[in-house]
Amino acid sequence: MRTLTVGILEMGIPPEGYREKYGSYPDMFSQLLSDSDDQLDFKFFPVLDGHIPSDPKECDAWLLTGSKYGVYEQHSWIEPVSDLVRSAYSADIPMIGICFGHQLIAQALGGKVQKSDKGWSLGVTEYQLQTKADWMTDKSDCFAIQAYHQDQVIDLPEKTQVVAASDFCPYAALNFDDRAISFQGHPEFAADYTQALLTNRRDLKMLPEELSTQAIENVNQPINRSLVATWICQFLRHKLS
Repeated sequence: MRTLTVGILEMGIPPEGYREKYGSYPDMFSQLLSDSDDQLDFKFFPVLDGHIPSDPKECDAWLLTGSKYGVYEQHSWIEPVSDLVRSAYSADIPMIGICFGHQLIAQALGGKVQKSDKGWSLGVTEYQLQTKADWMTDKSDCFAIQAYHQDQVIDLPEKTQVVAASDFCPYAALNFDDRAISFQGHPEFAADYTQALLTNRRDLKMLPEELSTQAIENVNQPINRSLVATWICQFLRHKLS
């Protein structure tokens, strides 16, 4: 099994002081995915500092992280990252999108994202499988991971299949013509980090108090981080081995 290099596009950073205790988001992803496939190497690209690759062939695959920003906002780095997404898609170089990354891939390929009138999805969230790809060998019909989002994909690009859904989020996991996969939830978030993040944002009045408190109280419910990581690695091996 050959070693694959995954380029992680870092488009969000933890709150001040959290990186020292919990690591960066690329750190979280590299640890999570390495536990499922120890033949992965990672290259980090701090997008917010202007480090945006232009050549989709620079890495074997790309992973787009979450972010506090909206994909529909006018930030100088969003269009160059969108160009990379479209170039990688055209070249059939696999991509993985998480939360903001999930939304950005969808938007870059012709879908639409907006702030949901349903409000926030926070904490442990269960999703039901809708369409399983051949490389998804697990027989589970649902999975749970931590969620932290208000924006949602509302229109799909062409040739996109819905992998998982919930009543709150009908496009919770997507397969973009077997060239990219994405998840609205956060498999990289462990319970302790999620609890700290929710508590911080609640105390700063950035989240609804009742909803965030309920999510904090339930943060240690069982989740399936390793299962989602396995699916991601299976997708990469399906595409690149």
